[in-house]
Amino acid sequence: MRIAMVSEHASPLAALGGADAGGQNVHVAALAAALVRRGHEVAVYTRRDARGLPRRVGTPDGYEVVHVPAGPAKHVPKDELLPHMTAFSRFLAQDWQDRPPDVVHSHFWMSGLASVLAVRRTRVPVVHTYHALGTVKRRHQGAQDTSPVERIAVERLVGHEADAVAATCDDEVDELLAMGLRRTKITVVPCGVDTDLFTPSGPVARRGAPHRIVSVGRFVRRKGFDDLIAALPLVPETELVIAGGPHDLKSDPEAQRLLARAEACGVSDRVRLVGQVARVKMPALLRSADVVACVPWYEPFGIVPLEAMACGVPVVASAVGGLRDTVVDGVTGVLTPPRDPRALGRALRKLLADPSRGMAYGMAGQDRVDVMYQWDEIAARTELVHQRVRANDDMAVAQ
Repeated sequence: MRIAMVSEHASPLAALGGADAGGQNVHVAALAAALVRRGHEVAVYTRRDARGLPRRVGTPDGYEVVHVPAGPAKHVPKDELLPHMTAFSRFLAQDWQDRPPDVVHSHFWMSGLASVLAVRRTRVPVVHTYHALGTVKRRHQGAQDTSPVERIAVERLVGHEADAVAATCDDEVDELLAMGLRRTKITVVPCGVDTDLFTPSGPVARRGAPHRIVSVGRFVRRKGFDDLIAALPLVPETELVIAGGPHDLKSDPEAQRLLARAEACGVSDRVRLVGQVARVKMPALLRSADVVACVPWYEPFGIVPLEAMACGVPVVASAVGGLRDTVVDGVTGVLTPPRDPRALGRALRKLLADPSRGMAYGMAGQDRVDVMYQWDEIAARTELVHQRVRANDDMAVAQ
């Protein structure tokens, strides 16, 4: 099949850990590569966000990245991209005019809007993956939600217009049903993990305390780094390493706020912010941990716990969203209530005090990843969704 993947703000070529660059970038890149391995021709369409970028560029994994001229050729926060989706959609329609793809797979709500508009006058089917839902973000962030006011309405429109929706977890299915989508249109296809890169064996980063907790993510408050810092007084002889954020932590307000929080909690000597970590070095950092903590207020899916499990490291995670699917409480790790530093601290202290239990969780996590979350398996499940919408389209034409 010729597959067009649309990811308006999350380029598969972006450096991870910076503004608006995280799990979706990993997902798009890895899924595109896995679909190529299955014999498909894949092009990823993403917005041109810097001058001098080539219009089209091949990648070592065999897929092509197309930089779409929509808006200024510089970084624009994703919550400010909606006005540029008309230009994005026009580019897609023009690019697909002479040689349309067999299926379009859009990622995130604005990509979904651009995609369904681009195929209006064609019979090209659209599969959509939300990655995150505006209803959930509004519920947890309230007035601090910076999403455009149109987001929820557009997400509902995209869900009705798309031929299929690939939800990343069971929790998302419930949200989509509440939005009025038909259950028959929704298939759960989770994110995956690169099990060639993330393995139990390999280099291990140095550590500076008897125990180490590692947490990884963008520097946004919903990731729960505050709660980890507040929990650390309950976890003695343990350092907390937080990876993510910009390269220049000294000038980053959120990094400085977290360090001030550590000072106020009396644990500044045990909290380390290490900034962006190159993807090839991330396994060594995860292997250096006794436990990887992923404790957001809410989480559509969360790839970091899978990467930790693939490395054989136990996970302590918030019992929210997709984390309830990936982390099996009492088997591969521990689930704790979100935004509860005391419960988090107790869970971490108990796990660190029982190395045998941690080892058992790590081994079970690795087995779970091998069976359910390798990217080739995720690509095969995605391919089935693509084939189904193409078959439905062929039936519609025959009628």
